[in-house]
Amino acid sequence: MNQATPVPSRLAALRQAMHRHGIAACLVPTADPHLSEYLPRHWAAREWLSGFTGSAGLLLVTATEAGLWTDSRYFAQAERELADSGIALMKQRSAAVPEHIHWLQPHLKRGDVVAVAGDSLSVAARRQIERLLGEAGAGLRIDLDLPAAIWPERPPLPKSPVLEHAAGFAGASRADKLERLRTALRKLGATHHVVSSLDDVAWLTNLRGSDVECNPVFLAHLLVAAEGPATLFVDRGKLSDALVAALAADEVHLADYATLVDALAELGPNDRLLLDPARVVCAVAASIPASTPVIEAANPSTLFKARKSSDELDHVREVMRRDGAALVRAFRRLEDRLAAGMAQTELDVDALLREERAAQPDFVGESFATIAGYEANGALPHYRATPEAHSALQRHGLLLVDSGGQYLGGTTDITRVLALGPTSAEQRRDATLVLKGMIALSRARFPKGASGPQLDALARAPLWAAGLDFGHGTGHGVGYFLNVHEGPQGIRPPVSGGALVPLDPGMITSIEPGLYKPARHGIRHENLAVVVEADRTEFGEFYAFETLTLCPFDRRALEPGLLNPEERAWLDDYHAGVRAALAPLLEDADLAWLERHCAPL
Repeated sequence: MNQATPVPSRLAALRQAMHRHGIAACLVPTADPHLSEYLPRHWAAREWLSGFTGSAGLLLVTATEAGLWTDSRYFAQAERELADSGIALMKQRSAAVPEHIHWLQPHLKRGDVVAVAGDSLSVAARRQIERLLGEAGAGLRIDLDLPAAIWPERPPLPKSPVLEHAAGFAGASRADKLERLRTALRKLGATHHVVSSLDDVAWLTNLRGSDVECNPVFLAHLLVAAEGPATLFVDRGKLSDALVAALAADEVHLADYATLVDALAELGPNDRLLLDPARVVCAVAASIPASTPVIEAANPSTLFKARKSSDELDHVREVMRRDGAALVRAFRRLEDRLAAGMAQTELDVDALLREERAAQPDFVGESFATIAGYEANGALPHYRATPEAHSALQRHGLLLVDSGGQYLGGTTDITRVLALGPTSAEQRRDATLVLKGMIALSRARFPKGASGPQLDALARAPLWAAGLDFGHGTGHGVGYFLNVHEGPQGIRPPVSGGALVPLDPGMITSIEPGLYKPARHGIRHENLAVVVEADRTEFGEFYAFETLTLCPFDRRALEPGLLNPEERAWLDDYHAGVRAALAPLLEDADLAWLERHCAPL
């Protein structure tokens, strides 16, 4: 069964395997043994089985039915990619569509068994699924990886080299980070801590890789002793001898990537293991002896790396200058090409951005695949132009460009909406309403302890007042030369039972409200901002956002009359800051473009 095999044939092969093992239903999450958001191709089983290429989704297959659950970012894409596959699109968070296990419950009879690969399911998710299946009298097996059994040309594990994050950029030494973690372990009463999340492993060890597209991480687990060495479970062939020696000097020993379960199995009753049930897969947890006490809590390093140090933030601010200058050059060149009558497509936008970023100091690569959506394509939040399907640009309407870069000194993520020529009153109104929401959140002051879900409505209020809304979160955390999506912080609507993570100083988050009108146009404005201390009053400490991103908004896409005096002042102040920061890096036509786009309203 090769890559050209149609999806219905793959589903048929999966159902045959299910029948052989007495399995009533098979769950195929979008996950790997590190519960990553973006996966190495080796673990892209959900995509291979379904043909759906979005980054989020879950496939559920029974003997007679199949459904794919994904969120509103991917509805249009999923409808197109699932056509004629025999898989129904199940729109998450829609009142008419139950979540996958709730949908499955009435399809099961007592004694039925559901299978899911144990290396793709967290400890926490396993408990929830077993509870819900138990209500139907069904059970769960995690020792069967049925998709792998029918995937003869499964891609191998990536072999990209692992490199040291240069000391001038790393912010703190590996030894200091590990000692900080050990101090946290001792406070929790843990003797050992297992870390499987790739960004945590990379941050703690000051190492970077390229095993996951656009994310500078590498496949590894880490087992840290509170009073002893750490063990890095990784493919030894990815590391140079010099790097192995440097790790050994910091008491980081190496073991084969596949042997984490053997090491955990050696723990005894006097050991106490800390693990995060949301960040460790159940196949790993199953190897822990029943006699070993387990402490369940979030990885301490997740919060450590989310709070950027002053040194890291200084590097990020410089990266924002360089990235902003690259964007100005790219947008100016695009504008000139269109004015000269040159044929341009969404793919050319991608190429221009990549070329200009690559010319910047310490650039490593893109932080995600560029989204360049012209007119109706901009209404697809995670649109990606391909050589087979893309649009030509015209000298009218709106182009949404969402892009980012990975630099040794930080990670960028920015969205701008460009007017390529005349725009409609509706487009300008929509773009301005979204900007009003961005400004409201960017100007917010909030008390210590406030969380993203408590602030989310600030960015939506101008849209709500007009009877409009958007279906994605308003902001995500961003790593430091790490994943462009980083927890634990985020700005999104409150969810029942969801954790409210305080926004602490040093945390970087995107601020990106949007508005999407299918088959017409899409709007999203996005800056990155860092939480900073703002004031102390009789009511306590208050925080604010410092905007980090430096690139003009295209005022030709706006209706300035809809902005109130405070909003106009914010935009003028922002553009004045952009001009001051970027002008020294630009000259001639690029500088003229910057000055024109940063002029006061």
